[in-house]
Amino acid sequence: MISNVTGQFNQFQGTIETVDNDFTTAKAHITANVNSISTNNPQRDAHLQSSDFFDADNHPQLIFNAEKMIRKDEDNYEIHGLLNMRGVSKRIVLDAEYGGIAQDPWGNTRVGFTINGKLNRKDFGVSFGLLSETGGIALGDEVKIQANMQFVMQEVLQLA
Repeated sequence: MISNVTGQFNQFQGTIETVDNDFTTAKAHITANVNSISTNNPQRDAHLQSSDFFDADNHPQLIFNAEKMIRKDEDNYEIHGLLNMRGVSKRIVLDAEYGGIAQDPWGNTRVGFTINGKLNRKDFGVSFGLLSETGGIALGDEVKIQANMQFVMQEVLQLA
């Protein structure tokens, strides 16, 4: 609560579908394998995978479906979507900073975003550690989200 523990999911995948380069038409689907969480502490990682937190045995994936992106200015968007964690689905809003589009050395067109947001873990049924044995708060309710994402653009052909 007074300091942050950082972690990441090492196994994840995502897709974005959009018309041309207009991200206001985008729909995204992102999944993360809960068992791939890493905080650089194997004991803590195992506890995070347990039913006290993510409950990986019953809910092995986090799933985020972005339903719309609202352009705030030239480089910033709001992403509105549905996050499913521990079998609980809640609508959340994330901030996305557009990093641009560039060609990589292999001829692929890439697009990048930095995504930030916050959620309340209790909204997803994670209430472990609210009070320590001495009566103090052991864990804060707020969870910060940060994702640096890069996608390879692919053209989709539609048959008429």
